[in-house]
Amino acid sequence: MTAPFFQLRLAASPFEHEGYRSMTQASAQTVTMIEMVFPDQSNHYGTLFGGHALRLMDKAAFVAASRYARKTVVTACSERVDFQAAVRHGSLIELTAQVVATGRSSMTVSVDLVAEDLLSGDRQLCAQGRFVLVAMDENQQPTAVPPVSASPNQLSTNKGTV
Repeated sequence: MTAPFFQLRLAASPFEHEGYRSMTQASAQTVTMIEMVFPDQSNHYGTLFGGHALRLMDKAAFVAASRYARKTVVTACSERVDFQAAVRHGSLIELTAQVVATGRSSMTVSVDLVAEDLLSGDRQLCAQGRFVLVAMDENQQPTAVPPVSASPNQLSTNKGTV
């Protein structure tokens, strides 16, 4: 009997595959999420409700902080959200959230909301916000998070400062 032409190897876990690796803290600092804007998320002008945009931005901030801390997190506040342009229904929304600063148990997350027209590909920054989330332990008490790692840009900018 001849050997089979190919061998089929099934991984015990999808994470055994060479392409899947555990995320490092630095790679967990930034999260990108994509959402579609449907008519039920829009007002009578055909644009995204501001409250829905805030919900999506907070969700992106939550995912970024959770991945970064690898702990339970809660939103403490939204420091500031600036709406710069309306998002039409039928658009894609790309939310990019990045942990930009940490305290003892808190993380400040910057979130950008960019709308993309599906037909033309035109993209526009529509909202930016900063959210503060706090890591919690099993007793629902604030718990320490690791300090945010500096990017190469931050290192060159802060060179020579104390």
